[in-house]
Amino acid sequence: MKTNNISIIKKSFIMGLTIVSLFITPLYAKGKSARSLTQIKKSGSIKIAVFSDKKPFGYVDENGEYQGYDIYFGNRIAKDLGVKVKYIPVEAASRVEVLTTGKVDLVLANFTVTEERAQKVDFALPYMKVALGIVSPKSALITDPAQLNGKTLIIAKGTTAEAYFSKNYPEINLLKFDQYSEAYNALLDGRGDGLSTDNTEVLAWAIENPDFAVGAGADSIGNLDSIAAAVQKGNKELLDWLNDEIIKLGKENFFHADYEATLREVYGKDSDADSLVVEGGKL
Repeated sequence: MKTNNISIIKKSFIMGLTIVSLFITPLYAKGKSARSLTQIKKSGSIKIAVFSDKKPFGYVDENGEYQGYDIYFGNRIAKDLGVKVKYIPVEAASRVEVLTTGKVDLVLANFTVTEERAQKVDFALPYMKVALGIVSPKSALITDPAQLNGKTLIIAKGTTAEAYFSKNYPEINLLKFDQYSEAYNALLDGRGDGLSTDNTEVLAWAIENPDFAVGAGADSIGNLDSIAAAVQKGNKELLDWLNDEIIKLGKENFFHADYEATLREVYGKDSDADSLVVEGGKL
């Protein structure tokens, strides 16, 4: 009788472990080790996550080619590594996930550095600086975020705009979208009173959409933040190479050249590159 009881207990214990493992295993399966710099070079290509709909920083043109400020940088990274580049489109809210799951080697998607994100990914030295801005119809121009209390502000999920307005302006109704193209279409359709994202982008979008503008007072909201490339947490070999690359590129004023090639036409001949560009990783 005692033997049967022990047998039953053992079987129950084993079944319990099996059930627990079914729940635990997927948690560990989510993570995948990043490729080292050596592995990337050996493979002959680097996978870089970029935006496909955030003009002029990362977008797909009418010929299906990736273009923009981030792409210009990504192309140089691949060239100096001696490999081909494979661009992977990413949504704002998925930038951390594509790194933690090992889907890409590097994220170059207008990625603002924050303390929360830095706990999950490793950021390289900055190559841009940015604040938030609000674009709205000229007929009802927003010049102060407080004007949006009780109204609707359009944002993209997983962005600094979402975090900032959720914390500082709880009376503003946030209409959230996965993709920037969806967000801007919502603004064009009148589903919101304004849209917020990086001030560099809303200023560029307003130039292309003359019925809209970024009002003085709504053109530099929150803190001045830095934009940087990111790699999977702990991928020190790739991070060190990238930081060395950014310092080296700074000596040739690479990011000013990037600005001239991809942004000057958007912002105009009198625009100030120094208001956005960071050379050599020094803010």
